[in-house]
Amino acid sequence: MASYSAKATQDKKGATERTPMALYRKYRPSVFGEVRGQEEVVSVLQAAVKDRTIAHAYLFAGGRGTGKTSMARILAKAVGTNDEDVYEMDAASNRGIDEVRQLREGVSTLPFSSTYKFYIIDEAHALTRDAWGALLKTLEEPPEHAIFVLATTELDKVPETIVSRCQVFSFKKPSHATLKKLVLDVAKKEGATIEPAAAELIALMGDGSFRDTHGILQKVLTVSADSKLTEAEVAKVVGAPKGALVNQFVEAMGAKNTDTALSVLQQATQGGVEPRVFCLLAVAKVRAILLLRFAPKQKEALLEEFGQDDVKFLETLAKGAPAINAALLAELLTALIEIPRSPLPQLPLELALYRALA
Repeated sequence: MASYSAKATQDKKGATERTPMALYRKYRPSVFGEVRGQEEVVSVLQAAVKDRTIAHAYLFAGGRGTGKTSMARILAKAVGTNDEDVYEMDAASNRGIDEVRQLREGVSTLPFSSTYKFYIIDEAHALTRDAWGALLKTLEEPPEHAIFVLATTELDKVPETIVSRCQVFSFKKPSHATLKKLVLDVAKKEGATIEPAAAELIALMGDGSFRDTHGILQKVLTVSADSKLTEAEVAKVVGAPKGALVNQFVEAMGAKNTDTALSVLQQATQGGVEPRVFCLLAVAKVRAILLLRFAPKQKEALLEEFGQDDVKFLETLAKGAPAINAALLAELLTALIEIPRSPLPQLPLELALYRALA
């Protein structure tokens, strides 16, 4: 383990040459006020720092890319821990008892220049049973100068004996609106302009992950020739179909025309579109149709999400396509979950059509 620090490479002339920094690292929040979408976690941790009621062990649980490690680093900084006293361990690659024993030996020594030694164990669920046993002894009787943050995407794999000795915080996936605003803000900071529909698509494809959303935006910025990011450029990067193709698919479902729906799906997949991406976009539009039908006050929000022409199309289906209903949406959601596990990626979506439109 070692404290984290920026990395640089040396060129042949000996000058320092820094590789382009990934956007998720460049715009990673460094103080509580910069954190997006985790207001409850932030408020509790801020209060603990202010009241000096810091626990000796925390467990941050949530999906990947939701900001667990960033929050741990912010907490370390908030309690006054210098970089040289912050130690990070990736349990996915350092999962054995030897690594934890090394950690335990280091914990017993005093910090270099801070009040605390701060340990961040990422992917904690990957630790072996023996490693958990060794870590438990440290968590039961930690030295006063040690703080631990265990971060995990699989809370159910963390032993209850560990969980019971930690303050547990659940990190929720950022909302679609949060991710869209992130895209708009970062694009502006990078000197680019981006169409609202393009930001919408990036947020949708980010799938509840700050890191993935940053990654998609960075790819689009890389391929764009003029820093004017369009929906078409984003669609090309993420393998998304043209909006008109998704509309044809949704319209065919609304008419209970299984043949046409399957034909459009086949056209999309043969054109290189990922079935999961196609299904995700279809789910978004079917959801919008149901909102327009049952909660028309949501129209303003949907105008920001889809644009005027698209919302007009969706309104027409909301009024005259009863086949687009909650049962269809449920089938599409099931297909979306099953696609990654299917030997034929388009098969779950085809089955959804058979069941919903029969």
